[in-house]
Amino acid sequence: MDTIASLFSFITTPVSWIIVQFHSLYGAIFGPDTGWAWGLSIVSLVILIRICLIPLFVKQIKSTRNMQALQPKMKAIQERYKNDRQRQSEEMMKLYKETGTNPLSSCLPILAQSPFFFALYHVLSKIASGDEIGVLNKDLVNSAREAHIFGAPIAAKFMDDPAKVEALNASLTDVRIVTAIMIILMSASQFYTQRQLMQKNVDLTVKTPYMQQQKMLMYIFPLIFAVMGINFPVGVLVYWLTTNVWTMGQQMYVINQNPTPGSKAQDHYLQRLLKSITAQGEVRSRRKRSVIQAIVAKGTDRNDNERRFISGLAKAGLAAQADGTVTKSETAEAEAEGGAAQRRQQPKRQSKSKRQTTTAQPGAAKGSDPAGATAKTSLEKDKPAEGRSRAGSSQGDAKQGAGGNKATGSARQPKSGQRKGSQRPKHPSSKK
Repeated sequence: MDTIASLFSFITTPVSWIIVQFHSLYGAIFGPDTGWAWGLSIVSLVILIRICLIPLFVKQIKSTRNMQALQPKMKAIQERYKNDRQRQSEEMMKLYKETGTNPLSSCLPILAQSPFFFALYHVLSKIASGDEIGVLNKDLVNSAREAHIFGAPIAAKFMDDPAKVEALNASLTDVRIVTAIMIILMSASQFYTQRQLMQKNVDLTVKTPYMQQQKMLMYIFPLIFAVMGINFPVGVLVYWLTTNVWTMGQQMYVINQNPTPGSKAQDHYLQRLLKSITAQGEVRSRRKRSVIQAIVAKGTDRNDNERRFISGLAKAGLAAQADGTVTKSETAEAEAEGGAAQRRQQPKRQSKSKRQTTTAQPGAAKGSDPAGATAKTSLEKDKPAEGRSRAGSSQGDAKQGAGGNKATGSARQPKSGQRKGSQRPKHPSSKK
């Protein structure tokens, strides 16, 4: 590790200078030889570096999302040219060039931090051995050696032997307890950051090998940090724990304010945005207007979350415009209310037995239709006496049959092949 750290010795002078400047500030408050002064100097160094790396972090987010969107196309290229590695690489590079995606952009923040990390490790190693480095003179080195964070010197390690720890005026038990707690917190923060990224900020509609790789890294990275952490000085653990906490907070902000399209975080964000617009009746933030503008521009290519958002605006009588604003729309409100009324007015589906009972009862009542009886009476007046007597006989038989049916309490059953329900009255001259 010392060999690797020495490769970044060109940056040890700037790092040591920054630490000294912050130490002079915190030393005036807490005392120059205290662990708070040196510990907060390291924390401030991390914050300063991470602020400078925010543009790279933005590129990392864009690159990660582009890589997620390109996974189906990349998989198709791999299957198409699985026997031609050279053509496969050419098609991949062509795809990256067309979409403006750089696969290394997702690693930029880590790569940019590496020189500062190894430079800080080199500085702390020199402090532990009592050697001057960068702008740290002998007095500052001795002051840093005497600084303790919760009883552990900032230059001590978990694997140091008792003699080396005693030379730093500390006990091995205190050093190992403090370093163990820091290692656990460092690994836990790394795991939680990756876990919230996988559960909330990943497009669930795209199932790709990239998601499986990220899931594996969620468990592998904390283990790597735990194993490496036992060889890190306390000051380096403070550095890495601070940068993990910063990453976790930065990731939470991005998930809440700029989620990945199609993810659970986007659904929650759009629901909050819908409530805000419905309550205020307008879009007041420029950033929110840009979000709505992007959704409107997608047209029919919207995902499920975005379609629910547009539908929610329509139910509230609002319509999203191309410039990101919303306007009142009577058409959208009427369509939403009409759809709701139509859903409320739909009749309840009846069972088969209830439908048969309902059909049978009107049929029995329609058998004594007064319109049919009137037509029959008018025909009887116009026919001869013999026809009337024959019709009277038929009526008597019909009345007798009806009375018999009424007495037995059952309706007349239709013959085989005869239509159910009310029957058309027969002509008096019919023989049947």
